[in-house]
Parts: sequence; structure tokens; C-alpha cells
Amino acid sequence: MDVSESLCMWVLSGAAVYWVTHWHSPYFFAYFPAASSFPALLADMLCGGIGCVGFSWAASPACTELETVMLDWLGKMINLPEEFLAGKDGQGGGVIQGSASEATLISLLAARTKTIRRVQSENPELTEAEIMGRLVAYASDQAHSSVERAALIGGVKIKNVSSDDKFTVCGSALKKVLDEDKASGLIPFFFCATLGTTPCCSFDRLLELGPICNKENIWMHIDAAYAGSAFICPEFRHLLNGVEFADSFNFNPHKWLLVNFDCSAMWVKKRSDLIGAFKLEPLYLQHHHQESGLVTDYRHWQIPLGRRFRSLKLWFVLRMYGVTGLQEHIRKHVRLSHQFEHLVLQDERFEICAEVVLGLVCFRLKGSNELNKALLKSINEAKKIHLVPCYLREKFVLRFAVCSRTVESTHVKFAWQHISQLATDLLQTWEHDDHQQ
Repeated sequence: MDVSESLCMWVLSGAAVYWVTHWHSPYFFAYFPAASSFPALLADMLCGGIGCVGFSWAASPACTELETVMLDWLGKMINLPEEFLAGKDGQGGGVIQGSASEATLISLLAARTKTIRRVQSENPELTEAEIMGRLVAYASDQAHSSVERAALIGGVKIKNVSSDDKFTVCGSALKKVLDEDKASGLIPFFFCATLGTTPCCSFDRLLELGPICNKENIWMHIDAAYAGSAFICPEFRHLLNGVEFADSFNFNPHKWLLVNFDCSAMWVKKRSDLIGAFKLEPLYLQHHHQESGLVTDYRHWQIPLGRRFRSLKLWFVLRMYGVTGLQEHIRKHVRLSHQFEHLVLQDERFEICAEVVLGLVCFRLKGSNELNKALLKSINEAKKIHLVPCYLREKFVLRFAVCSRTVESTHVKFAWQHISQLATDLLQTWEHDDHQQ
């Protein structure tokens, strides 16, 4: 038996299934959704079959041009300002990155290059190293850890901006820290606003933050990795108001738009900002169309050189489900999250810890962090459902994220009944232990 036959036998035996965390189970309520659908899977198979490495237009014209068109389609679905679209002669445009982490890093590096060049033109006596040592990036104290990692890779300082009692960053908080840093001789250059934070799905106030960033020559990147998909629904589009002030914007169709990983959509107002930061032209990658201005070489928009034909799965999903089908998928998840919220509020032992806006509910037992850690441990050890926690200020909080494409009201009810019973058993145990002491 050769290696391929052994692998097939291993998969058929069920061992592979047993050791996989089933992200698409209707009882999976951890992290955020990992989207999947049959049209997306079919498109990924076709991508593998075609097998192109589309780093430039010449390497695969269809791979390049379909991606440009699909990002314009998707941008129009969420009503992005025209400046972010490629169109026929726009200065902006979209690109598919592997993840929101990559989009944040790309934006930060482009902002760093743009700022260094501007400061050097104004102060020719300053070296690049001197400017680098004074650059500062900013993000909410609720922002994803990938923002801090981007600053680490980019070799720049990063500071957290304090969020308010709703876990959002407002303009006055950003202005305060900017004024302090400028007075100390630092150079603010990048701010990452978050729409739909990972801990509790809070939304930074773009309409306050955007004008400040524009005035201070600060690149504003918007990370809407999870929440961005919801903006295809008119009732949630207001959450994106203020995007017109941003330099770049990103969300993950592979989270909530039924396109399987990896497919992270990123738009920029001026694609020249990215190309200017990353463009290298060895002879073996050049082609006679590149200087025409009519084609895009996406190798200048990303960190890797090679890239897969990922726009196929976006195309297949959009054509199969349509806007209305995708809107219903989003709305169903939001309805189910509010159903779970209602169940929690009916039980006086529990509390809701943050406003429920989309498909995430943050809740906990009223009591100590140790009590809630014990509850989460019992939930995950029972292996009926899966949850993960977060900290909101000093509180240990349980996150209930509606994730699966196949999840229904019955699964949410089961999850709550299971959590409620485990909480009852836990509280009885704790009460018994207290009496023993």
C-alpha cells in the first residue's frame, strides 16, 4: 500500500474526522464564523484544477481581471464610496488578501513608506532611521492582536487608545493621545479603526475619528473582518458611515459571506500608495502590458508573490446566492443571536455584558471570574457545544457567536438549555463547597 492509499484509508476510517474541530457544526459557537458553501467548494476545486499562479496580468489575465471585477461588485454591494472602486479609470481598487491580518500589515507598511517619504521631503536632514524611530501607530484597546503584530513586523511603536463604556473609540480619546505624542516629538502615522471588535463586536466612531486622521496626515485603516459582511444589509450599512475618510478598508467574506477560507477583501483609495511601497520589477516578471496603465499586477499589492485564483469562489457564491440570499443568511444569524440574548435575559443568574448588534452575544454568570471560568470549562469539557471567552475590562466573559450556515433556532435553544443546566450544577457544587468551608 503506497502513501496515497494509506492516507485514503485513514480518512475513510474516520480518524481524520475525529481529530478535526468541526467549525461548520450547528453546535459550534466559538470565535467567529468560518464560511463555507457548495458553490465556494466547487470554485476552489476549479481553482486547484486550473492551477495558475496569478502574480501578474500576464501570468493569468482571467485571474487578475475577474478579481478586479469581483471586488468592484462586492464594493457596490456594501455601497463603498466610488473612490475605493477600480471602475474603468479609478485610482482605487480592491484586492483579495489571505486574511485581515495581512490587510492590516499591508496598510501599515504602505502608510509607513508614504509617511517617511513625506517627512523626508519636508526635512531632508532627517534619515529614514531617525524618522522610523519616531513613528507611532494607534488602535483601540479592543482591537485584534493582529494590529499589534503588524506594528511589531513593521518595526514601529504602537499605542492603544482607550475605549469608552461601550468599548468604542471616540474622537476625543484619539485626539488626546495624538496631542501628547506630537508634543513629545513623535510622528503619528497610522490608525486602525475596528468595526465589530473580536471581544464584543463594538464599533469605533468613524465619523469622529476620520476627520482627525485626515487633518493629521494619518492613514486610517478600517478592520471590519467579521462585521463587514453585514453591510450588504441596508439596516446595518449605517455602521460603515465614515468610511469615506479612510485610506483602506477590509473585511472577510470567508467569515460570514459563505465564501470559504481564504478570501479577505481589501480596498484602497489610492492603489499607487500600495504599489509605491512594494513595487519591484525584476526582468523575469516584466511583461509588455505592464506600463499601459490598463492592467493590474497584484504582486505589488501583497506580501507574497504567488496568488491563487480566489476570485472564482467569490464569483460562484455571488451568482448562486445573489444579494438577497446572502442578506437572508446574515439576517438569520442576527435573529438567532437576539433569540439567545432573550433567553439569557430571562434568567436572573446571568447578565449581558455588551450590546448585541450582529451575531455575537457576550454573557456571564453574575459572580466572580473564577465562577465563569469554571462554567466555560464545564461547557467545553462536555463537548456538546463549543464557546471561547474574552475579557471586557476586568470581567471574564463568555462569547456566543452564531456561526454555522446550517444553525437553526433548535440548536440555539439546545445550547441555552445545556448552558443553563451546567450552570445549575456548577452553582450547586459551589454552594456545597461554601457550606463545607
